[in-house]
Amino acid sequence: MFYQIVKKVARVAIKFYCRDIKINQKALLKNKGPLLLAVNHPNSFLDAIILCTLFDEPVYSLARGDAFKGKLISVFLRSLKMLPVYRVSEGVENLEENYSTFSACIELFKNNGIVLIFTEGRSENEWHLRPLKKGTARLALTAWQQNIPLKILPIGLNYNSFFLFGKNVHVNIGDCIGSDIMKNTDGENGRQLNNITGAIQQQLQQRVYEIDSTDRQKKQTTFRIKFSKIKTALLLLPGFAGLVLHWPFYFILKKLIEKKAALSGHFDSIIVGALLIFYPFLILFWALVAQFFLGDYRAIVIAAALPVCGWCCMQLNRQID
Repeated sequence: MFYQIVKKVARVAIKFYCRDIKINQKALLKNKGPLLLAVNHPNSFLDAIILCTLFDEPVYSLARGDAFKGKLISVFLRSLKMLPVYRVSEGVENLEENYSTFSACIELFKNNGIVLIFTEGRSENEWHLRPLKKGTARLALTAWQQNIPLKILPIGLNYNSFFLFGKNVHVNIGDCIGSDIMKNTDGENGRQLNNITGAIQQQLQQRVYEIDSTDRQKKQTTFRIKFSKIKTALLLLPGFAGLVLHWPFYFILKKLIEKKAALSGHFDSIIVGALLIFYPFLILFWALVAQFFLGDYRAIVIAAALPVCGWCCMQLNRQID
C-alpha cells in the first residue's frame, strides 16, 4: 500500500521536474514479469525513480547496500521495494547479504515480478556506456536454470543535463532477451555469462548516447525542445510568477545540497527527494500568506496555482548547461 501511494505521488511529482520524457516503445512499459530490467546508470537513484513511475507493474530495485544502514532506514527502503547489493568497498563482511538479495530476486521472478538492476554497477554523470558487470547475467542464468521464463529488457537512459532544473529524458527501450541466448554455449557457465552480457552490451550501446561532456552543440541537437512562439507567450506570465514564488526556496535548497553533493554525482536525485519532502511546506507557506492578506477563497486558488506556475517556469528554463 505504501509503495503504491508513493508511486502515485512520484508519478505526478516527476512531471514537475522533467520537462519531457521520450519513450521509444511505450507499449513495453505494460509488460508483466518475470522481467529483468538491465539499465545503464547515469544519474543515481533518479534513474530508478523515473523507471519505477513509468512501468505499470511494481518494480523492485537493486540499490547500494551502504544506503541500508540502520533498521529504520532499511525498513523504509524495503517498503519502497528496494533490495541491497553490497560491493567489496562497502565491507567484505556484508557480501553474504547479496545471496539473500539474489534469492529474493529469484522468488520474485517465480511470482512474475519485475526487478531493476543497474548493469554498469555504479553511477556516473556521463553520456557514455561503461563496461557491464556480470551480475545481471548471473541472475538471469540462475533463473533460466530453474526453468523460469525470464526476459531481460535492456533500457538506455539519457539526460540533457545532470544539474539543471527541468530534465529532457530519453528512455530508449531495447528488445527482450530470452533463454535462447544460451542455446549454442553447450552448458559452459563462463561462455553463457559472456553471451548474455555481450547481448545486453550490444543493445545498450545502440541506446545510450555517446557525447563528450564539453560538446554543447551535440547536446543541443540531441535534447533541445523548441517551443512555438504561441506556447512561449502562454507560458511566459505564469512562468515569471513561478520564478518569483519559487526562486528563494529553490535557491536555498540548491545551495545546501550543492555543499554536500555537487561533486558526488547524486545532486539530481537528492534535490528531487528533497523537493518531494519539502515542496508541500512551500505550498502551505504561500497559502497561509495569502490567507493572512486576502482572507478568503483566493488563498486556495493561489495554493493550487503555485505548482502550475512552477511547471511553466520549468518549461522555460534553459535546457543545456
